[in-house]
Amino acid sequence: MSTFVKFFAILIFPSIGLTSAPCEDFFTDFTMRVDYFVTGNASQEFYSLDRIYQEGEWSGNRKSLIDSSNLGGHYVRVYDPDTNQLLFSRGYCTMFSEWKTTEEAQSEQMYTMHETVRFPFPRKSVHLDIEARDRKNQFYTVFSMVIDPHSQSINKEKKCENYKSYALRYNGDPARKVDVVILGDGYTKKEMKSFRKSAQKYTKALFEIEPYVSCRECFNIWLVETISRDSGIDLPGEGIWRDTALGTSYYTFGSPRYLLPVDNKAIRDAASVVPYDCIVILTNSARYGGGGIYNWIATCYTGKEEADPAWWSEYVFTHEFGHLFTGLGDEYYTSDVAYSEFYPTDVEPWEPNITALLPQKPLKWQDQIGDTPVPTPWAKAEYDSLDQARRTANDSVRLEIAQKMKEILQNKNLTGVVGCFEGAGYASHGLYRPAIDCRMFSKSLVDFCPVCSRAIKDMIYFYTK
Repeated sequence: MSTFVKFFAILIFPSIGLTSAPCEDFFTDFTMRVDYFVTGNASQEFYSLDRIYQEGEWSGNRKSLIDSSNLGGHYVRVYDPDTNQLLFSRGYCTMFSEWKTTEEAQSEQMYTMHETVRFPFPRKSVHLDIEARDRKNQFYTVFSMVIDPHSQSINKEKKCENYKSYALRYNGDPARKVDVVILGDGYTKKEMKSFRKSAQKYTKALFEIEPYVSCRECFNIWLVETISRDSGIDLPGEGIWRDTALGTSYYTFGSPRYLLPVDNKAIRDAASVVPYDCIVILTNSARYGGGGIYNWIATCYTGKEEADPAWWSEYVFTHEFGHLFTGLGDEYYTSDVAYSEFYPTDVEPWEPNITALLPQKPLKWQDQIGDTPVPTPWAKAEYDSLDQARRTANDSVRLEIAQKMKEILQNKNLTGVVGCFEGAGYASHGLYRPAIDCRMFSKSLVDFCPVCSRAIKDMIYFYTK
């Protein structure tokens, strides 16, 4: 079979309500990792196989092999080729899918990125499908192949054994916990003490906010000491380049604060040293920035510019972890982003905390609204006017304006209320968020709203129950 497969459309039936077969019937205790390349632009994409690996212990919940959440821009599905029984599925997102919405991709510029899917190592041959959503949120197959787990081409090398690794928090069997691995980028061997200190700081920040506080015993936190040759992170927009272990860089898609890595293989090799469900990268940099992509990666800067509040990086860490772990969407709409029409206005977003309020579509969080009017009135016009004034104001006036905007979000009649507040997903109109304020909306240490909190809990239970 050709390893270079052009995508084609198929009908996907929802897997909600499906139960998985006993894990031990079809899978071993190891992990299968499939690396592949995707090449394309906004209008076309092509997939090709890179390598298949056997890695260490499968850390996922062996009772939750089928993912019926419908979260993610992509799905990996593994079938028994003899019976067509679905054995495993998982939703995820990719950096390439985000890039497709940029002006560069829409100009027909071709680009290649490296991606990975993982699942329990099969006992016999399986059929692998990778699926992506189109602009109408319908899934279509982009890559398909049969994998023989006994093939001599499957790589079983031990990777990155020179990296030190240990558990920062260990609460039990990885198969019944959420396993988060923290990697560092831009830290030299002499700076490992600083990396460990940062990992402790942001782990503490995560477990100071609900619902993580109540569920802290559901998590294992692992550290892998990834050593870079140079200290610091790339700043391409300023001509600064550093030789780092994972290739993390500012100016992703041209956005100065968007901080993502480019070396997926190096990341996966380093993470494979420990059992993991989620990968977080802490960068040795003082410049504000971060990024988060569902079921792939979250990044966070760890330093502090002289004039910046100390809590900004803690906000970034928890906000980006919301993207990575739960697939939460950005609820803000006034910040500049590199995307062009990230969410089509006539399609309901798959993210659990954003809605387009389309006719004949059930509202995702209807059971949490009560008597609140939909859409929910709030001082949006005043908020937007203040935001426009803030952009051109001097520093002292900007602080006054920011305080007025904060007061709007702290309206005592709307605090804690679940409704549909217009302005979300980088769009001022046509998209709605569940609360007037949330950790996914404003740059602050405000709590997650009830809708986001429930989504986080659901994901924790998926991995642990």
